[in-house]
Amino acid sequence: MDTQPHPSSAHQPRLLIINPNTSASVTDLLCRHAQPSCKEQGWQIEAVTARLGAPYISCEASYAIAAHAALDAWAAALAAQPSAPQAVLLACFGDPGLLALRESSPVPVTGLAEAAFMEAARGGRFAVVTGGARWAPMLQRLAQQLGFGEALAGIHTVAPSGAELAADPVAARALLARACQQAVDQGGVQSVVLGGAGLAGLAALLQDQVSVPVIDSVQAGLRVLLSGQAPAPGGRTEPGFAPAWQGLSWELRALGERG
Repeated sequence: MDTQPHPSSAHQPRLLIINPNTSASVTDLLCRHAQPSCKEQGWQIEAVTARLGAPYISCEASYAIAAHAALDAWAAALAAQPSAPQAVLLACFGDPGLLALRESSPVPVTGLAEAAFMEAARGGRFAVVTGGARWAPMLQRLAQQLGFGEALAGIHTVAPSGAELAADPVAARALLARACQQAVDQGGVQSVVLGGAGLAGLAALLQDQVSVPVIDSVQAGLRVLLSGQAPAPGGRTEPGFAPAWQGLSWELRALGERG
């Protein structure tokens, strides 16, 4: 686990960014892109990287493990601080463990996909462009689960994974711009969500090549949380889970004991 506090006044509200994959470079990218918005609105960033699972979430199995990793990272971040943060961003486009995190949290929690879907749906029907073909059915299922199935016009994946796209940003920009405009050309969409923690910052660079707004999922997550638009937390007065755990990290077991 890599926890990254950013210096600030003790009076500033704290945003915890949870990266549910094990790539610290993705956590660094998220912090860089979150810092301007958070600084402008007086928020302190803390970030935590998963300490188990995959370096990039790209299939059902890695997604399932990432939900555990997200809960473990949440528990470890809480154990490292004297108090809970004021908001939590689950920084994977796919939101593994989102509902469990929200249920266990006394503060607002959203994920990159949920936040981007919320923002896009306000303007009408939307498409999603992301890396990795296996994400298509997973994101379709998530959209249905979160209540955005009717607003989602389609999911368009490019062959490289998000990690591969991030490794070659020049080629990624051309490939993603074509995919975004192809999604628009199929008709019936008012915006395109560019999904992926590793694609943070690319939406703005593609915008002049796409004829509808391109939504950056990381920025959407920040806007939802920092403006107070996130769904209500689970109703707890302090973090915790209902059951007592067995065979897990001591931090997760400690939260389970608060049930």
